[in-house]
Amino acid sequence: MEHVEYVYTSGMTEPEVDDHLRAGEHGVLGLASDNDAYAVPLSYHYDGERFLLRVSEHDDESEKGRFLESTETATFVCYEASTNESWSIHVRGRVREWEGDVDEATLNDWFPPFRVFDEAIESVDFSVYDLAMEAVIGRKTIE
Repeated sequence: MEHVEYVYTSGMTEPEVDDHLRAGEHGVLGLASDNDAYAVPLSYHYDGERFLLRVSEHDDESEKGRFLESTETATFVCYEASTNESWSIHVRGRVREWEGDVDEATLNDWFPPFRVFDEAIESVDFSVYDLAMEAVIGRKTIE
């Protein structure tokens, strides 16, 4: 592979990971059930202690809901990449419905506006899930 272009990467420090997670808003949650995988883009809120996910609810039979129930260890990935610079963070752990109270004002404060896809606003509801930060790995390009 002598003609393949590449860049070097290294691990991020805890403060770098913390800064990126605090500044970010979106990523992809990877879930699994038996031999099936499911990934969904979600907004998140990180305050230095909790990693919370805003999950829309549309009905009781959603594919997303089934995978949330059956996944033992989930992986959330947030990243930014260009040709020469990049970073990525993987947060792995159990994902469970958060038991705290949250009202609409708090949802608006914690999360960016929700993207609506061909559904009536009145039919969309939200739950907040807590992703236990059992393993957090950050990588970035180096010069």
